[in-house]
Order: sequence, then structure tokens, then C-alpha cells
Amino acid sequence: MAKPTSIKLDDDLKGRVQHLADARQRSAHWLMREAIEQYVEREERREAFRQDTLDAWEDYQATGMHATADEVEQWLASWGKDDEMPAPICHK
Repeated sequence: MAKPTSIKLDDDLKGRVQHLADARQRSAHWLMREAIEQYVEREERREAFRQDTLDAWEDYQATGMHATADEVEQWLASWGKDDEMPAPICHK
């Protein structure tokens, strides 16, 4: 169940939100809720990416397994071609 909360906006930002809400034929409440939801989803994806990066770095430090940038670039350059290469194999 949704619970009310409050947010303090300066007059300029409040006016901008209301102007955009009017233009979209939506309420200012809908517009702010949508903006917050999109922001949170984007930041959650960014945080998941950051965590994946840290996990990969820890794995590399523990194992030394890697593919070089040149190997990955050659593989990517082959995508969609008749002689598409398999993904590079990680090595030390």
C-alpha cells in the first residue's frame, strides 16, 4: 500500500514540474512519482553494474584469468559476419 510522503521544492522547480504536468495532461504527483521511479530503477541498474565490476575484479585478482582487449575487440569485430569468431577464452 502506498503511503504519503512529502518533498520540499523551491518555487522555480515546483513551477517547472507543474508546467510539464500540465503539458502532459498529468498531475504533478504523477510526474514526480514517475521521475522518482525511473531514477531509482536507473540507479539500481548502475549499482548492479558496479557490483558486477567489483566481483569481476575480485575474480581476476584471485585467478588471474582474463581476455585481452585486443582479443575481445577482434571477437566483437567479427559479429554478424560469415566468419564470426567464438568468444575469447580466458587465460592467465
